[in-house]
Amino acid sequence: MTVRLGLLLTAALLLVPIPPAGAQDPKDRYEKIHKIAIGGEGGWDFLEIDAVNRRLFVTRGTRVVVVDLASEEVVGEIADTPGVHGVAFVPDLNRGFTSNGGDSSVTVFDMKTLKTLGKVKANGRPDIIHFEPVSRRVFTFNHGTNDTTAIDPDGMKAVGTISLGGVPELAVSDEKGHVFVNMEDTSEVVEFDARTLKVLKRFPLAPGEEPTGLAFDPKQRKLFSTCANRKLVVMDADSGKVVQSLAIGTGPDGCIFDAETGLIFAPGGGDGTLTIIREQSPGRYEVAGTVKTQVSAKTIALDPKTHRLYLSAATPDPTPAPADKPATQKSGRRRYVPGSFVVLVFGD
Repeated sequence: MTVRLGLLLTAALLLVPIPPAGAQDPKDRYEKIHKIAIGGEGGWDFLEIDAVNRRLFVTRGTRVVVVDLASEEVVGEIADTPGVHGVAFVPDLNRGFTSNGGDSSVTVFDMKTLKTLGKVKANGRPDIIHFEPVSRRVFTFNHGTNDTTAIDPDGMKAVGTISLGGVPELAVSDEKGHVFVNMEDTSEVVEFDARTLKVLKRFPLAPGEEPTGLAFDPKQRKLFSTCANRKLVVMDADSGKVVQSLAIGTGPDGCIFDAETGLIFAPGGGDGTLTIIREQSPGRYEVAGTVKTQVSAKTIALDPKTHRLYLSAATPDPTPAPADKPATQKSGRRRYVPGSFVVLVFGD
């Protein structure tokens, strides 16, 4: 009887699911927050981590502010980047690239000295920018012309264009020479070959609408799209099948997958939340928690070494817009308290 009872107990224990990586109270870890005060005027968009030189690059309208990750002090900036949206890095060349929507250009800079090395002409109003390592090309995703410009980072010149048939948002690569990009106006994911510059597939994201943020799990071959209708859509990258959707906050414009912990992060700039998602069981995901951030914190970067998260934000201005500036009210763009711009830091 004792032996039989022991076997039954062992079998029961084997049936208890083992928590996935990152499942132990992730919300508690990311409720630890402090701020890096940057101030200044102007808008902002994406921010990126240079893991090699341990720096954070923060886009600020007409310039990129560079922060040392250890001291959390501003150590320099890249000037003359009108309407800058994103930053991409090619570490083996020690070169960085910014997408400048204001003059449809890409600024090339030295990653260590921050000195500008040159400019490359892109198509209309480049938004996000992404380096694809297999083809060794930098891609700008252009809102004004609904396409992507391929740039040779060695020669610092444009080498091709791919028509995408819609407004492109964030993009990721699959380590096999393919790039996936969210199409905001058509609510699709487009896959293209970075070497041949050919569109391969178009996948509908329904029930997701107006996708912006995009992340990728290379082991599970899953794409994670944050959408304007408060959904994070999980898609199989090979078949294009939507396997699940989960509720997130309002106003997302980013998405991060942490390969080491297995956690997915979806910032909501509209309601000031950060939704943390984890794999509950093979192929199925759940919301592990929601952390309060700050209204306007919609873009996000991850430090793969410390697993800290960085989000840009500023304090909304509650006062009415000046009577001589009705365009601000018409456009629906939020106004912010001057000098209130910060980077929020989440994690130990």
